[in-house]
Amino acid sequence: MRTKICGITSYEDAMMAIDAGADALGFVFYEKSPRYLTPTRAKEIIQKLPPFIEKVALFVNVDAQSINVTCKTIGATLAQIHFKADEAFYNALEIPHIKVIRAQKKEDLFLYPDEYRIVDAYCDAYGGAAKQINTQWFEGADCSKIILAGGLTPQNITALKKYDFYAFDVSSGVEVSHGKKDAQKVREFIQNAH
Repeated sequence: MRTKICGITSYEDAMMAIDAGADALGFVFYEKSPRYLTPTRAKEIIQKLPPFIEKVALFVNVDAQSINVTCKTIGATLAQIHFKADEAFYNALEIPHIKVIRAQKKEDLFLYPDEYRIVDAYCDAYGGAAKQINTQWFEGADCSKIILAGGLTPQNITALKKYDFYAFDVSSGVEVSHGKKDAQKVREFIQNAH
């Protein structure tokens, strides 16, 4: 099982997550988030990271050109689109991307069925609310292209592995405080995911 540790705000936390076995790190470029990083700060962290780690830049309500510039400037390898956008927007992206579905009902899980996508519980805020999706919605569903996010912790992911998600994406469930990761929780999360 693959894991993404999102809301990275320091080089120390990034390396700790990598050393624990994380496949991807998430960097938040949404100014209202307590985990927001400036592009300059993100670039400083990303430039020091070892190879073969996915570096995901999370965006909310910005245009494609801004995403292209930010990702190229900081060295991100994937853009996470945390808002609804049209086909023209996606066509204008010059970097690989992944869509986030903020699921309000079971049918939402099946949006973009041929694409890898992040499925998060809907809340008014964008991410980090620690709200978990109704897991009964996954019964009998093909979850092989779903990256599950929202309300995940080292304790609750073991029971979720039966759905065969592609990956787990965690932020607040492995933190001491907003943007500061807890090394023990990160290690436990990744061990339990595997």
